[in-house]
Formats: sequence, structure tokens, C-alpha cells
Amino acid sequence: MTTAPKQSTVVLLPGDGVGPEVVAEAKRVLELVAKVRSHKLNITFKEELIGGASIDAAGTALTDEALASCKAADAILLGAVGGPKWATGNPRPEQGLLALRKSLDLYANLRPCTFASDSLISHSPLKESIVKGVDFMMIRELVGGIYFGDRKEATEEDGYAYDTLPYSKAEVERVTRLAAALALQHDPAWPIHSIDKANVLASSRLWRKTVTEVIEKEFPQLKVGHHLVDSAAMFLVKNPRGLNGVILTENMFGDILSDEASVIPGSLGLLPSASLSGLPEKGKPCLGVYEPIHGSAPDIAGKGIANPVGTILSAAMLLRYSLDMEAEAVAVEDAVRKVLDDTERAGYEFRTRDLGGEKTTKEMGDKILECLEKELYGLNAAEEAPIVRALALGRPNGRRGMTISEKIIAHNAIGLTSPGNVKPGDMVCVSVDWTLASELTWKGMDKTYDQMGRPNVYRNDRFWLAIDHTVDPSINHLPKPTELIKASTDFAKEAKLIDFYGANYSILHTEFYRERAQPGQMIIGADSHSCSAGAVGAFAVGLGAADVVMPLVTGETWFKVPETVEIRFINQPPFGIGGKDAILYVLQQLKRNTVAFERSVEYTGPGLKYLSCDARFALSNMATEFGGIAGVCEADDITAAYIAKRKNPQHKNSALYFKADDDAQYAETHVIDLSKVESLVALYPDPDNCVDVDACLGTKLDGCFIGACTTAEEDLILAALVLEAGLKMGLVPAMGGKRKVTPGSVPIVAKLRRLGLLKIYEQAGFIIGAPGCSYCIAVAADQAGEGEVWLSSQNRNFRNRMGKGAIGNLASAATVAASSFDMKIRNPRDLLDNIDRARYEEMLEMWIEKGKPVVYSEPVPILYDENGTNDSLPAPPPSFSATIKGRVQRFGDNIDTDAIIPAQFMPGTSDEDLGTHAFQFVKSEFRDLAKQGFNIVVGGSGFGSGSSREEAPRALLGAGIQAVIAKSYAFIYARNQPNMSLLGITIEDESFYEHAQEGAEVSIDVKDRKVYCGGQEYPFGLSLMEERLLAGGGVTEMYKTYGKQLFRVATAPEKSATSCGTEAKVESKSNCGDDSELAW
Repeated sequence: MTTAPKQSTVVLLPGDGVGPEVVAEAKRVLELVAKVRSHKLNITFKEELIGGASIDAAGTALTDEALASCKAADAILLGAVGGPKWATGNPRPEQGLLALRKSLDLYANLRPCTFASDSLISHSPLKESIVKGVDFMMIRELVGGIYFGDRKEATEEDGYAYDTLPYSKAEVERVTRLAAALALQHDPAWPIHSIDKANVLASSRLWRKTVTEVIEKEFPQLKVGHHLVDSAAMFLVKNPRGLNGVILTENMFGDILSDEASVIPGSLGLLPSASLSGLPEKGKPCLGVYEPIHGSAPDIAGKGIANPVGTILSAAMLLRYSLDMEAEAVAVEDAVRKVLDDTERAGYEFRTRDLGGEKTTKEMGDKILECLEKELYGLNAAEEAPIVRALALGRPNGRRGMTISEKIIAHNAIGLTSPGNVKPGDMVCVSVDWTLASELTWKGMDKTYDQMGRPNVYRNDRFWLAIDHTVDPSINHLPKPTELIKASTDFAKEAKLIDFYGANYSILHTEFYRERAQPGQMIIGADSHSCSAGAVGAFAVGLGAADVVMPLVTGETWFKVPETVEIRFINQPPFGIGGKDAILYVLQQLKRNTVAFERSVEYTGPGLKYLSCDARFALSNMATEFGGIAGVCEADDITAAYIAKRKNPQHKNSALYFKADDDAQYAETHVIDLSKVESLVALYPDPDNCVDVDACLGTKLDGCFIGACTTAEEDLILAALVLEAGLKMGLVPAMGGKRKVTPGSVPIVAKLRRLGLLKIYEQAGFIIGAPGCSYCIAVAADQAGEGEVWLSSQNRNFRNRMGKGAIGNLASAATVAASSFDMKIRNPRDLLDNIDRARYEEMLEMWIEKGKPVVYSEPVPILYDENGTNDSLPAPPPSFSATIKGRVQRFGDNIDTDAIIPAQFMPGTSDEDLGTHAFQFVKSEFRDLAKQGFNIVVGGSGFGSGSSREEAPRALLGAGIQAVIAKSYAFIYARNQPNMSLLGITIEDESFYEHAQEGAEVSIDVKDRKVYCGGQEYPFGLSLMEERLLAGGGVTEMYKTYGKQLFRVATAPEKSATSCGTEAKVESKSNCGDDSELAW
């Protein structure tokens, strides 16, 4: 049922000086909110006079008519009052404000103290180490105390004056309850710091006693501490973070302390305030007056240069407390942050004169509106998403024990039967939280999107599009990167993407993991390393481009529930051994495409607590090199603290923590002792050919590369400290050789610069590159030369990965740094041991420890309604019954997608264009043979491993290949084949491969599921869904025919052609299982 929009009245009191200018910008913000969110809000504005403007017009600082308008309003937005014109005489402008507060009983003044953008920390008069992380709300009792007590003015005769500071218990109680209510709105709840002068003042002793009683009796879950006002004043400049939370104090002390606190962010023009008449609770907004804390600034009035940010943020508080619109308030704050963020944080770096810039009041307002519009459309899109799931703490009766991966799949599943089981092999429809793509994969996705008729994206706030693969500032003017940059930029504008930044801002996975992914989310990316987001406990999987377009448009996709392998860590690794060496050790012990092949990898165990989120990033990132489809780290308190640092609430408040059941059924469990891990090197061309670094000491190097997505901020800091230790020991970079470091994102670059670490890299001979994939894919400016030997902290060392004919070896960033001095492989241990560990931890900001206690959840899937009615689906495509004949082109095990279609030939103009480059560096005669009828590819195990490029099966199709037969396929590639309408067959019988040598004749009877070769027949399996995708021409053609129902049609049981899900009744539960047993 659609509810009518809220009808709200907002009174505008522009006041004096710059007040009218800044209020005008805040009004535009509120108007935009009401326009885009018209289904929720309708605002009527009414303007009145106050202060000097009212004195000039009516002889009083606040007329009865203006006061009546304010009393009838839902909220009041005030500019500023006062000025030298009215400095003497009576009435004074400030009397209008005091009368308003008293008449409306605005008993609590709220002044937040935080940085609207971390870019502004440098503007603070206090050191960054002191103010970074400051976040408190000062609540000042506003209508009692000395400002409203009895007083006597001195006369010439007696020369005697006094003020009194009265407080009643009831006055203290109500402001304490308000402070407690606001503290509880944070998760975890904020502590309360009560400020008084109880060692001297009777009113303060009443204050302290009353605050203590209210909190202990009514809010026992809150922590309260008492401080004397003089010590609190010292704390505000010495250690303001120590007061993070709610600061509660009386009128005069609050007036003084809030003014002192206002200098922390560096400009009075940035801070908002609210004066409230009641408890602002969800569903029960209260009347309030909202104003910036700055004065009327008469010296710049009328010049259009005043900073409107404080007033616009006051409008955000108005939305939050008086209109009960929290999401819209956050959207305003986020828009302001983006406008203030410097370019190193991918912001617009707009500055008015008070911040050292030249932007006008209106220019600031215009840019904030531009950013806000996207945010608001994102809220609309989020509301249209039909699936909202709650937190469940108990495991339902009858549900099987599940792994973390299975729980996340079950939680996001649509149409499961009670009690919500999933098990390996089940076909499950799932809702998707995020989709990801790079400019390289978007180019292919855009073709699919165009073929679909360019429908709207499902959510413009949940598509992360990064320009990172093919770009570098030195070549971005060239035709290919220019074309790719333009394609992504044009789409971002078309779709009004909220999260979109320019070229070389971040590697696809870096800032997504750092600032967006949350535990329990289902994430689908058009890149094989999308699994990186598993570092924070998400189930993240890379798929082909066309496969990713489907959830981008529909919000759903399908999964065949994978088996799960558990990697259980025990003990603590030596200092300096992080995620990269840990995953190389796992690869050394267990090998690639073995225990992890086509499985979800879960990292658990007591040793996990010794691995930071950045270390876990390497584990999840290289799960694909391990052979897995996902790499999920068990989310814990470390995860919670990591995501708690984020500025944007929507990227930290949706976390759901899952833990494997004690009776979870893992396919295998392997214990890894982290105390045994030392520095390792993965030798070309296999990521699992790992040896101790001492085994290859002295190997000469032509290049050292520190970078790529695998190399997180923590690795870059540690590598810089290794270099610093070497320089202090007298090591000097040898002449010759190439040294390059490319941090994963602009924010990381900014931090390294602030810490002085970029200078260390430069002193050690490194060139600082722009964030991007760089040598790890070698399709932009950075390419290793043929025959060159490199040591790299990237994730892959496949043939031709770093450049045609180049030899790449893998190691941790610390090992690469140590080896860069002499350009010979070197053990970094002696250098690691010379690092000041306390300084290292300080650089990692390990002192910022916030995060709510972790509560583990149970899945809450959308269950199938057995009482629902059958809805007929369109008829599926006719059966695919062709017979395919041809000759074999034979390949071995682990043929990766880099070999099938090298990245430099992507995305191609068509399948035929891609086909001209199929296997170009591996089998140059491949295309000619395909034309001669050698049109059946036969591979071994792990066919299609590596990057998640749908161009691989497209290139085979374009070359004329009609079928691929292999012992097994990489997960992503296996999905891409039917999605692209290329027949893929799995045969494990070794005798087939003895017969199917190069040039052997093969016949495939699809209808009877048999392959004939060498006089023998070999049966094979092909699910009904795969057959329908093949017959329907792949997912894009199926979408044209069936729209958002394409997967439901593809998976409908053959006889009834109805789906097992939310839109159809299942005739019997036995119909929901393998092949036709599909849970929707």
C-alpha cells in the first residue's frame, strides 16, 4: 500500500549578514530532496524575519507573527543574527534568538564535531595525529543555567552585579534522557561524557548526581563518565578523541566548550547545529531550530563568497531530527563530503575563501546539488529493491549444518523450501548486493547491455565501475584507452552511478574492498579477482561480462552451490609475514586447481586473528589462483573494526556475520601452521611453484614491481619500511634495472605521501606509478620486455602475463623491496627485523579501534510459499538436438583464458574479431586449423582457468569452434560457455583422451548425450538449463525473448514448465533438485 508523502512546513529565518546567502543554498538542497523523494516528502517553505532585519522592519528582533509561524512549523532553518549596525542600543538582534529558544522550549543544543571530509584535517590548528578520528556530539542544555537565572546589573552607585546559575532536577533529567537517546542511536552505543564543576558549584553537584541516576536507572547499557570543565577544556586540545561520543553539559560550559571545539575542523563555516524541543526518535521527529555555528560575517555579506556547508549540514540535521529522514540526511552529508574531498580522495576539492579557495557560495551549492541528486536516486533504487532480510539468531529445526559460503548463498536465496537448506549441487536463484566491472570488461558488457535495449540498472548505488586495466596517465590520450574511458564515463552519466571515479583512481578491487563490501553480501564481478571482497566475509565471485549484466539489470543471478574447502589457520606468523606469503605457502602445500578447484575456499581457525583485513585480502584475492571460485574469510571483530572506520554509514551498517556450523560439511579441511611460513617466491610460470626465498637467492632481476590489487596498503607501508631499513644500513640501489611501485588507489597514494613513504620509494630508485593494474596485466603503459626476469608482488605469473616473453616471479612486497637494492632475489628477514614495530603499527592506525561486537546470524532466505498459485511461464526454447562433427585441436591441463585470448586483443569488435587472435601466442596455427574443420577443442583439467573474460568462449566461437571437451573447467569459464552458447562437455574417461589426439575425428550427438571417437562412445551430462541456454542463443538472446524471467524459463522443469519459486507452486518437493530440481 502506497502512503501519501509527508506534508512538512519549514520556516526560513535568513537573518542578517551572510545568513540570506547560505540559507538560500540550504533551501535548494531541501527542495531537491523533496523533488526526488516526492513520494515521501512535500515541503512548504515560509520565510520570516529575525534579528537585525526584523528590528529594521518591525522594531523588534522577533515579531509575534514570526514566532507564531515558527510554533506552527515542523522545523526552522536559521541563517545568522547580529552585526555592528545593532551592536548598541535596545533591542539587540540576539534577543530574537533567545526569545525563540525560550518560547519553543528548545532545551538542547546539538553541535557535532567531526570532519566533513578527511581532506580538511590539514586545516585544523591541531596536529593530524591528535585530531584524526575525532567524532563527538556536544549537547548543551540551552534554556536554563546562568543565562536565564536571576541577575543584577551594576549601577554607578553600588558597583555591584551578579548572575545566578539555577538548575532544577527536571531540567537536568530531560536533557540527560535526550543525550542517552542519541547515544543509543549509534552502534555500538556512544559513551556519555558529562561536564560540570562539581568541586565548586552546588548546581554542578546536582547535575552530576542527576545524570548518574538517570543513566544508571533508565539506560544501564550506557557508559557515563564525569569530567570537570577545566580538564575537559584541556582534553579538547590535548586528546579530543578521548571525548568521542556524547559530551553533555550545562548552558554556559557548553557555550564555551562548543566554541573551543569548533576550531578543531579548521573553519567555522563547516559546522552545523540543532536546537531541539524533545527527544528525536525514529517515527517521532521533534521541532528544532537548525543553524550554522558561524556568525553573520558582515564583512563579506552580499559578496557571494560565504561558505554554505555549515548551513547545508544543518539542513541535513533538520532532515534527521525534525522530518525523520535519516537516509536523506546521510545523502546530504555524503554529497558534501564528495565536494570537499580532495582529488586524491577522488573528490572535487571545492574550497571557499575560508578554506583557502576561490569557490563562491553558489558554486559550492551547485556542486553539492549535483552530487546529491545521484545519492537521492540511489535511495529510490534501493527502496524499489523488493528483498529486505532481517537478522536471525537461531538455526531453524531441520536445517542441515552449513558452511559460511552456503549460509551466504542461502541467505540471499529466493524460493527455497522450508527450512532453507542449500547443499552442493543445488541450483539456486540469489539476489545480488553488488556488481563490479572494469573499463575493459564494461566494454563487452556494454554491448550486451545495448543488445538488451539499455534497460535501467537495478540499483545505481550498487554498481562499482573502475577504470584501471588499460589506463595510465602517460597513454590515456591514445585511441584505445580514450575509447574505453569514454564508454565507462558515458554509462556512468546515463545510469547516474553514485560510485564512479575517473581513470587511475583505484584498481577495481582495492577501494571496493576497503570502503564498500560488507560481511554476508553477495557480490558478482566481471573479473576473476572479484573474490577479493571475501576478505571482509562476503561471498564474492567473478563471472563473465554478459553474466554480470544480468544481475546488474535484474538484481538476481543463479548459482550451482559449490562444495567448500576449509583452510584452517593455526598459530602466529613471524613479523613481516602477511597474506601474500601465507597464500603462497598454501599454494606450495596444496597446489593449484586441486583441493580448491571449483570450490569455495573458506579461511578460518584461531590463527586468523593474527591476519589483518589487508592480509586476508591477499588470501581472498588469490583464491582464484588456488583454483577456487570464492575466498571467504570468516568475519570477526577484526573485520568489524575495519569497516567501522568507514565514513559512509550505508557501507558499514548492512553487515551480517555468518559462522560455519559445527556440523558443517566441508569437502576437505586442511590445517596451515602460520608459524612455519617464511618469505616465499613463486617461480615462473606457475603460482604454485613456490620455494623458500633462500632457494633462489642471488637470482638476477631485470625488474622489481610492487603493486597490483593483491598488494594492499599494509604491504606498501611494510615494503617502504624495508627499503628505509636498507637505506639506513647503507644499501644503495644498484645501477640499471627497472623498479616501479603502483599503489592500489589514490587514497593509498595520499596516505603514503602523508607518511613520507613515497619519498623513501623514490630514494630507493622506484618510480611511483598511478593506481592501475600495470605490469600485472601488461596492456597499458607498463610491459616487461621479452626475456626480462622480474620479481613482482602481483598475483599471477602466467606466460606472457607481464609482457610477451617476459618471465615473472611472485613474492611479497617486502621480498620485492629487499631484492630491489642489488636487483637480485634477497631474503628480507634482516631488514624486517630492523623495523620499529610500534611505528609500523602507528602507520597502520591500529590505535583506531572501533566496531560493534560481532553477533553471528543465521540465513533468512525468501522461502517458497507452498500456498501460492501456479503462474505459467512462457514456453522454453526447443530442444538442442544437433549433431556436431569435426576434428580435434588438442591442449593440455590448466589452459587459461590469457592463453585463449590475450588481454591486449580485448574487448574486440565482434566474436569474429576476437577469433582472429584465439591462442595467438600459444598455437599460432589454431585459427587456420579451425577453418579447415579442426573445430572441436579438447583440453585436460582446469580448462579456462584465470581471468573471468567472456571473450574466451567468444573468441573460440569467432574462430569457428563448435564444441569444447575437457576433463574439467574453471568455474567462471564453465558458466561463460552456455551463456555465450558454446557447447561445453565434460568427459573424465581417460580412454577418450587417448583416442582424441590432434586431428582425431569426433562426432557429438547432443540429444542422446554421447560423444563418438576412435570407434568408442562416451556419455556426457548436460543440464536442462545449459541445453536451453544453448538452444536459446545464450543469455543475451534469452533476455530478449523472456526478459527478467530468462533464468526461470531456462530452469523450469521439463514437463510442467513451471518454476520452483516465488511465482509458482511446486507440485512436489521432489521436483526441486539436480538439473530440474531448481530452487527459485
